[in-house]
Amino acid sequence: MPYYPQNMKPVQIKQQLIIPDSYANLRLDLALSKILPEYSRTQIQEWIETGAIRVDGKAAKARLKVTGGEQITIDAAIKQQPEWEAQEIPLNIVHEDDSILIINKPAGLVVHPGAGNADRTLLNALLHHAPQLQQLPRAGIVHRLDKETSGLLVIAKTPAALKSLTHQIKKRTMVREYQCIVYGRFISGGKVDAPIDRHPLQRKRMAVVETGKPAITHYRIAQKFRALTFLTVKLETGRTHQIRVHMAHIRHPVVGDPVYGGRVQLAKNMTPDLIQALRQFKRQALHAFALGFDHPESGEFVRWEAPMPADMQELVKVLQQDAAEAK
Repeated sequence: MPYYPQNMKPVQIKQQLIIPDSYANLRLDLALSKILPEYSRTQIQEWIETGAIRVDGKAAKARLKVTGGEQITIDAAIKQQPEWEAQEIPLNIVHEDDSILIINKPAGLVVHPGAGNADRTLLNALLHHAPQLQQLPRAGIVHRLDKETSGLLVIAKTPAALKSLTHQIKKRTMVREYQCIVYGRFISGGKVDAPIDRHPLQRKRMAVVETGKPAITHYRIAQKFRALTFLTVKLETGRTHQIRVHMAHIRHPVVGDPVYGGRVQLAKNMTPDLIQALRQFKRQALHAFALGFDHPESGEFVRWEAPMPADMQELVKVLQQDAAEAK
């Protein structure tokens, strides 16, 4: 369940727009969800039903077929925006301009407040660094990383940047690449195309479920070891725990994953140093090392990379030493 603090404030949305001619014959709710990707289609349908969205000054139905040229007026109150507390927490800022922030998140930092993590999150740190983010939904956070996953995140600083980045994620044009260490040896790179949803029985876990949302993960081999593989992984979609779920699904769980990894997998003749390193690695060995997208202001494609954190670098070093002893 989402966590909400007591000090919440309503956010008023007042906007006018014209339906493009290219959207002729689309349902009203679908056309608006394409024009306003920062709002869910469910939210738009609710506004239409309550009269908060009017077409040429009149109430309308969500199923209305538009012809293009209609004038849309939005006068709505979005669900209350939490008044999160700004807290002084160090941030590793890779890049900042008037539109965006690029953060290299350390493992152990929660991105957004929730049950069990009411504060001391990335969101609280962002509000201290840039107080104006309080005016944006989720303080400009457009995608997340799990608490124990390190790496790059982009934060929108303006409504226009939020709309652009949300649209790019929806269209699957944002590049998100990861490094991970998994159990088992791969013969070649490949793709996992398996839908993901809540586990039918264990609701805090995700799982490959036939009726779930489409989820596609591409992977390639960066380095092979005796009983493990270092992969680079590219997301085509962005489901919760996607890489961790997909790797476990193909029986190559991420090292150190406390939810989907199971027991430490030891192989014959592993060196004592590697056995110790695997047993002591207590978080998923997963790092978001590359992030690329069209800059919301310039339209130019931009890309950043963040080096693998020290704990993963050390694990790779021990794996290399183990592999060398096998020769």
